[in-house]
Parts: sequence; C-alpha cells; structure tokens
Amino acid sequence: MATESNLKAPQALPLVMAPFDVSPCACCAPAVSLLNCTMKVTDQELCKVEHWHSKAPPPAAISVNTRIFVNAKIITVDAAFSFADAMAIKDTKIVAMGEFADLREAYPSADIIDCEGKTILPGFIEPHMHLLPIATIGQYEDVGPFVCPAIEDALIRLGEMVSLAEPDEWVVARQIDPSLQSGAADLDRHMLDRVSATQPVFVYNASLHFAYCNTVALQIAGINKNTPDELSSSYGRAADGTPNGVLQGGRAMAAVIRHNPAQQAYDLASACLAVGSKANKVGITTLCDQGTGLGRGIVELDIYRTMVESRRMTARLRYSLSGLLQEKWDSLDVQYADGDDMVRVVGWKIVSDGSNQGLTGLQRQPYLFATSAVDSGAGDNLQEIPANAFGVAYIEADELKDMVVERAARGWPLVIHANGDQAIDNTLDAYQAAYDLGLLTNGPYRIEHCSILHDDQIQRIKTMNLSPSFLIGHVYYWGAAMRDSIFGLTKANLLDRTAACEKQGIRWTLHSDEPVTEMNPLRCIENAVTRKMWQEADSVLAVDECIDVATALRAMTRDAAWQCHSGDEIGSLEVGKYADFILLDQDPLSVPVDEIANINVTETWLAGACVYRAAV
Repeated sequence: MATESNLKAPQALPLVMAPFDVSPCACCAPAVSLLNCTMKVTDQELCKVEHWHSKAPPPAAISVNTRIFVNAKIITVDAAFSFADAMAIKDTKIVAMGEFADLREAYPSADIIDCEGKTILPGFIEPHMHLLPIATIGQYEDVGPFVCPAIEDALIRLGEMVSLAEPDEWVVARQIDPSLQSGAADLDRHMLDRVSATQPVFVYNASLHFAYCNTVALQIAGINKNTPDELSSSYGRAADGTPNGVLQGGRAMAAVIRHNPAQQAYDLASACLAVGSKANKVGITTLCDQGTGLGRGIVELDIYRTMVESRRMTARLRYSLSGLLQEKWDSLDVQYADGDDMVRVVGWKIVSDGSNQGLTGLQRQPYLFATSAVDSGAGDNLQEIPANAFGVAYIEADELKDMVVERAARGWPLVIHANGDQAIDNTLDAYQAAYDLGLLTNGPYRIEHCSILHDDQIQRIKTMNLSPSFLIGHVYYWGAAMRDSIFGLTKANLLDRTAACEKQGIRWTLHSDEPVTEMNPLRCIENAVTRKMWQEADSVLAVDECIDVATALRAMTRDAAWQCHSGDEIGSLEVGKYADFILLDQDPLSVPVDEIANINVTETWLAGACVYRAAV
C-alpha cells in the first residue's frame, strides 16, 4: 500500500475521490433512477432520445496538495520507454517526473507518498470490450468450458437451473463454447428441449456471435419456418426450414432474448458502473466499447451521459458506434469526438464476418472439417464443399467498400472487425479504396481481431498505416483448437501475428473482447509474450510471434491510448497527462514471463484519485 507522510495521515488518501462522488453505493447515485427508466423504453421510443454533444468539462476536482510518489520503480512508457525515480501529481494531472530530490525542491510543501518498492505503470487501456453486454450477461450463470468441460455437463447444470426457477421464468446462461467443450458441435432446440419443454431456455455462445434456445423460447418470440432471416443475421434451420434454435448474429439473438421480462427489470445502471470497478481491479483505467448501440439502440448515448452525471465512473469510456444503426446516428448528427475526457466517441464500427472458433470467420480456403471430408473421399473436389465451409460474410465486399469510403469521407475513423483471412482481404480492399481517394486522414484506422494474417496483408497494413488490435486470448484459449480441428498447423501459425507487425513498424494493441475472454491486461501481456496454450502448458503456438514484455506493456498502454484517439491525454506517465496509473506488487519486466498474469494490482488511480485499493 502506498503510504503518505508530511502533514496528512496515510488513511486520508483513499478518501480523496476527486472528481468522483463518494456516495456509498451505485444505487444511491441520483442518475440511477433515470437510467433505470431509460432502459425500459420500447423500440419505437429509441429514436426519440435527444442527442447530446457533450463539450462541457467534467465536474471540478477536489483541490488537494501536490503529491509526490516515491520509493517505486516508475515505468513511464513514454516514447523512450524511460524510468523515473519520482512522480508528482496535482489535482487530476501529472506535473513533474524525475529524481525525487529535484521534485522535492520544486514542491517543498508536497505530500510524500511512499510506494514501498512497488512498480508504477500507466493505467492499462482495454481497447476492445463490450460494456452493455458485460453489464447485461454478467448476471447469467457461466456454463462454459472452465466450469463445464463437456456440453453434457452444461446441459445438466441448465437442468438444475430449471428446477430452481419460477414457473415461466427464462433460464439464461452464457459462455457455451463447443470448440472447447467435448460433445456436440452445436446446441440446438432439441438438446435444450431436454432441459425443459415448458420453460424458455437461452444460452449465449462465448463468442457472442451465436446463441441457442429451446422450442418454447422460439414460440414465445413468434419465430417459425415462415419467419424471414434478420438482416446480416440468420436463424439456423432444419432441412424443411424450421428454426433449429441456433441463433446466428446479434439481430437473431435479440429477436428472441428481448422477450425475457427480466431484461427490463435488471438494474443495468449499477451493472454498468460495476464494470468500471471490475476493470479497476485488474489495473484498467480506460475502456473502449466496440459496438455502441447494438444492445439497446441509440439510447446507449443517454446511458453514457447519465453515467457521467452520476459522478461514480471509475474508468474513462471511449466508444465506437455500431454501423448497423447508421440512419439513426445520422439523424442525430453524431460526430466523431463528441464528448469529453471521461466519455467520448472515437470510431465507427463495422463487423465484416464472424468468429473463427465458431466457424463463421470468412476464409480464403475452407475450414479443416470440409477439406478433411474431401480428403476422405466424401467429395470429389473443393467445388463440392458447401459455401458455409468458408465462413460467413456479414457484409459483402462491395458494400463494405462503399461504407468505408462514405464514412471516411465524413471524417470517421473506422474500426472493422475481421477474423478470417478473406475478411481481412475484404477489409484491406475497402481501406485501399478510401486510401486511394486520400480519405484516410483521421487515423488510426483499425482492424479488430485481425486473426489470420498473411505476409502480403501485413505489407498492405504497413503501406496504409492501419492498426490491428489482436484478441490474444485466441492463442491461449483456442490455439490448440485452431491447430487441431479448425485450420491445421500451417494456418494456425498465422494467428495474432504481433511480432511480424512489430518488425514492420506497425502499431498494434492487445484486447480481451470481454465477454469473449476476461478483461485482464496482465494475462493478455503474458499470452502475447509466451504464446502458451490453455491445457497444454508446454506447448507454444508460433514461437516466432512471441514478443518481449516491454513491447506488450506498450501495446496495452501508450499504443492503446493512441489507437483510441486519446494518446495526448493518457497512456503514458508524462507531464500534462492525466494521473491515470497503477501500482503493482511485482515488476513485469523482472518476473519470469509465465508468472506475469499472477502479478497483483494493489492500487488503481484515475485522474489523481485512488479508485481501487486491494485489501491488505
């Protein structure tokens, strides 16, 4: 624990919460009742939410003395990756870095905070997560591979949940992942009908690109063989067209789960604020939501505003608007950079394909299961392989190109989800069209996940100065599955090519995509450095793509801030930037690389306020 001397008692420090309200719980915040009402709007009312261009500064900080942090290894992650002996902060910002003697002379009345030999880093930045989905599905039970190793185990647990539920209550769970759980390759309504034939059952796939439901849930939602597929989102079907309970894509999922009455009664306000607190515990001070509007429509902007007004936010929020709501955003005249230092729109999000582990990432060549069928004599040539063996294009290449050119011309930085190598080709072609017209002037322009990456694609990324963000948990959690059952070794070795991009001078970041994998920057850093795989402690996927610890730290601080269009205010410990930083009980540059994820965050500070302190 950092301790303070010179006039103030050590216990006084945690009480300094500027610029945050110190009311004891989220439910006491005055904005909560408004937010709860907001969450109960109907679809017809979503378009009536008044747009806000928040240019007002955040609430004034509580005035405190200058504080000098000493007796710590301070890793600034500035351009030179330099180290400092001491750091001085005043109110919300850093005012000096350097030797303690110099800072003490410059600020003779400053309070001295003894960090007891800990390591200080800039606050971690999570450049790709999903705020509303985390807040919403976090309430549901985890029946994924770390809890239920087999699909049958998950079904048994769901049955237990049904036995405890009230009549007509929806039974909802999350994190099912057939690529990591033994048993069936998919759930369908018949399997879930075994769980209950009388109560609706709904389960989210870990990728959030799929969900599964039973027959009762389909009936309540009014979905049958005559129901057309949703735009860029379809219902799995039997041969006769009857929906089989596999919901592919956000719109199909929403068409079912929206009928769950508990969705409206849930205290989403407290849950959203709790996401920030959860992030603080792993050292995150800034979150970037990638897909605002997908959960609750344009009313999510009102949610963000009321979160700020609650004065209880403990993490900054950056966000990208979902392109699926283009007409609504345009009708509200939402502009890039609307907001302030706490909440700001920084991108326009487009999803071009699905997930590789869900076999919907769009590929140049078919998935391994299809080529294996050909090799075994099930088909004569690749032309007999079904189209879905190549994955799914959520948006066609020409449409993607038109959208990128049009949005770039309006000044929007683009954030394009592309997992499969063909999806990355389509994304690069779209960016190329805008690049050739001289429209890529408001960068960085991002490729999200950017999972399977060939050398020719890396060169195109470098030429256009694009920036990938890698879901590094793909290597740790799904690397073995990619190697053995999804792609084969050769293509799996192209997964999350951090080192190859680094060698080309490309700026990139790491992310969790929570709720796909858990937010934990130290885990992400270890995954990128070691590239070891879950359940195969001695196996490394593509050892040439391992990076050093300093590079991984930069990816989750300085470069993540830049990628989120905030590099001038956060991401490194430099004079003039916000005092967003963390204290660690060990130095990640010094511990064995396979122990980085075990380092403890002891304190998290946002804008000069201690927002998290670990229990002693």
